[in-house]
Amino acid sequence: MPYVIGTAGHIDHGKTRLIKALTGQDTDRLKEEKERGISIDLGFAHLELPDGSRAGIVDVPGHERFIRNMLAGAHGMDLVLFTVAADDGVMPQTEEHLDILHLLGVRLAIFIITKTDLVEPSQIKEVEEEIAILTAGTSLEGSPILPVSAATGEGLEELRKEISRMLQGGKKTAPPGYFRLPVDRAFVLQGHGMVVTGTAVSGEVKPGDRVRSLPGGEIFRVRSLQVHNQPVERAGWGQRIALNLSGQEKTSITRGDVICHEKMTTVSDRFDALLEVRPAAAKGVKNHQRVRIHLGTAERLGKLILLGEKEKVGPKETAVCQVTVTEPLFTARRDRFIVRDETGQRTLGGGMVIHPWAGRHKRKEPGLLENLHALQGEDASLLTEGFINGSDDFALPIAPLYQFLNLTEEETRALLDRLPGVRALSAEGEPVYTTEKKWRSFKETLLGFLKNFHASHPLAPGMDMEEARAKLRGRVSPRLFRHLVDLLAAERTVTRKENLLHLPDHRVHLHGEEKTLMEKIQRLLGENPLAPPDLKQIETALGATRAKLAEVIRVMEREKRVARVATDLYFLKDCVDKVKGVLYSYLKEHDEITAAAFRDLLGSSRKYTIALLEYFDREGVTLRIGDLRRLRSQPPGKPLGR
Repeated sequence: MPYVIGTAGHIDHGKTRLIKALTGQDTDRLKEEKERGISIDLGFAHLELPDGSRAGIVDVPGHERFIRNMLAGAHGMDLVLFTVAADDGVMPQTEEHLDILHLLGVRLAIFIITKTDLVEPSQIKEVEEEIAILTAGTSLEGSPILPVSAATGEGLEELRKEISRMLQGGKKTAPPGYFRLPVDRAFVLQGHGMVVTGTAVSGEVKPGDRVRSLPGGEIFRVRSLQVHNQPVERAGWGQRIALNLSGQEKTSITRGDVICHEKMTTVSDRFDALLEVRPAAAKGVKNHQRVRIHLGTAERLGKLILLGEKEKVGPKETAVCQVTVTEPLFTARRDRFIVRDETGQRTLGGGMVIHPWAGRHKRKEPGLLENLHALQGEDASLLTEGFINGSDDFALPIAPLYQFLNLTEEETRALLDRLPGVRALSAEGEPVYTTEKKWRSFKETLLGFLKNFHASHPLAPGMDMEEARAKLRGRVSPRLFRHLVDLLAAERTVTRKENLLHLPDHRVHLHGEEKTLMEKIQRLLGENPLAPPDLKQIETALGATRAKLAEVIRVMEREKRVARVATDLYFLKDCVDKVKGVLYSYLKEHDEITAAAFRDLLGSSRKYTIALLEYFDREGVTLRIGDLRRLRSQPPGKPLGR
């Protein structure tokens, strides 16, 4: 079982010296650290455990000026060795480090009273009481307290036994999902190329694998791996790993980036979270307060936006918030983060990511808090449905789902197949997924659109599909919309005719004023069938509005009472059919006809005969060649003119 041990505690409380006494390894690797006698950046070592395995050790700096470096190493710790010097007792960074570990969800710690050789036993007892008071109400309350002297070796053997006991007794299961490693060091090793190190938080990796660097997005191949300075063929979650990467010659990988499986692609500058404010933030946290966000090994300037009605969150209070950051970062659901003030002087609080790539929220967005509450749990059904329901897209492909759920693609497909509240749709080639709730809402909404449309346009045969799609609140692609409509048509819930939709019981019937108007139009067009009035003349003659006239005449056209020969020019359909028969008979005998000959044949004016010839061209009856018309082909069915 892989383990990572971390240190914590105020500056000069003996963290680095304790690690050297336990392992024989000096974690102060920088020249400046050795000269000044203090830890500035992260140090690394390993501890041999009684069962023959090794635990990685991350030694963090204790000085307040280097809290940002401490935070880069504090994630992924299974056990913390928390030092409190016997001659100093609890100090400011003791309190801040405890807050940070509590907010990061660390559950196992040993509080080590160091430098016991410098004080009387009564002083050690007082420090024990200080630690008990300090840890009350935190995740580390009740942790064992051991007095140790790195100088004399007193207590070291007991400490080794307690470390082994706590690690082997702690419950630790493999986290789901793809490989993820927040980078705490990145450097170029001559002759080898790019090397990155960090503590893997999920998944496995092996030489030859393709990995991605986020937020940059660059792809690399894993050349080789090391764990505790030893080459290995496979490494993964819970281990300190060094990866030798091959890929682009020049890269910008730095501390704060994440090396992950190539299928992970989504980064974020905005995420929803559960926030806890610590007692050290005496004035609490205000809405829209500017802060520094520490997540994994990354540090970003950001802003806290409180969701709901709150304008402020006081000490020891929790709230749901949205965090925005100035530069994108890679995060996942349930990742822990720390919030410090904008100047980086003190820790205000921290929390857990609920939605890693949330959209902007309105202050009083309906159902927002309820949906975010559903996303805080571990129920796969509620999580999946809550995520899809909260998306602006009607349906989602598999990639955002497996990234949100922290599962592999295969695990996610298997999960989706057994969730009754999720519906798979195949319109986009690859399946996309929506919820039964969204499907019901879509159905009700579309039926509502059609009902309102029929009420407002009783003479229209149906609503244009694109018009209906554009009115939907969520994003639905044209192809997916057609697929959804086809599903409803198969249910006989709606009827589709080409690009028009209508309710199955919708029928266009002219009655009352509209029927009277139709009869008047038909009578006007029939007074001189080969020279009918245009719409403007009909409008003037009948005193009808253009809108009402157009509505009625469209119905007449659908019922094949009239034919639209040109813009605003309609003929009775029977008249057009007779003219077509005359033209067909003429062309069967003479092969071709001019516009003038056609005019003479009909005995009408050029205005109408040209419009009719162009109509027959469009209908595929005739073919224009210069000034001549010839039959394109014999119309199907009964020969014309018979």
